[in-house]
Amino acid sequence: TEWIAKLGMTPASQARIISGVKQFYKFCVLEDIVKSDPSLLLEAPKLKRALPDVLNFEEIEKIIQSIDLSKPEGGRNKAILETMYSCGLRVSEVVNLQISNLYLDVGFIRVIGKGDKERLVPIGTSASKYINIYRKEIRVHITPRKGDEDILFLNRRGARLSRVMIFYIIKDLAREAGIQKTISPHTFRHSFATHLVEGGADLRAVQEMLGHESITTTEIYTHLDREFLRKTLEKYHPAFR
Repeated sequence: TEWIAKLGMTPASQARIISGVKQFYKFCVLEDIVKSDPSLLLEAPKLKRALPDVLNFEEIEKIIQSIDLSKPEGGRNKAILETMYSCGLRVSEVVNLQISNLYLDVGFIRVIGKGDKERLVPIGTSASKYINIYRKEIRVHITPRKGDEDILFLNRRGARLSRVMIFYIIKDLAREAGIQKTISPHTFRHSFATHLVEGGADLRAVQEMLGHESITTTEIYTHLDREFLRKTLEKYHPAFR
């Protein structure tokens, strides 16, 4: 542990190396290659979980309002961002969203997440509205590429969008809106979850909507919520000024 620390590696890199060593010795013990596991004495560095930037509702509105709706891709991009914020989707989930998995009449979409695990996620009326507008007024004029016929969001050539494309769309819109925070497609997912927790949503419900396998992953939003409370006190409470 001391040796890899001296190499100047980050705590995360050190933890990955130690995890690999522990897995190796675990295998060796199971296969009777060694009798004892010396890696049990290794201590991994404590990792500080970085809190990502979160957009407030007004900032999300600013970004969405920066979309140029006079262009066909504008209507598509509005539907994408409304859906990402309404449903808390991963970028991979939104680019692979299928028309056959839309149940907008009952307010749900079926999402295929990590490890091909499926979940039903509620979708808001605004996101449903702009998906329908996109499908009826824009997508109908695009010929889908073979294999992408059921993909909802397409580029002008009829292919599904790449994750990088979504990244650039959001980056450009954030710049247009004058947002200085570090923005990525995941920011919308973080903001969706944070706003739910700040509003008092049950953590298990948030876990279900985000598709987290473990509740510990969802618990980061309780830390974000506490950070929000602290900043609120600093701003409004005279004893914290």
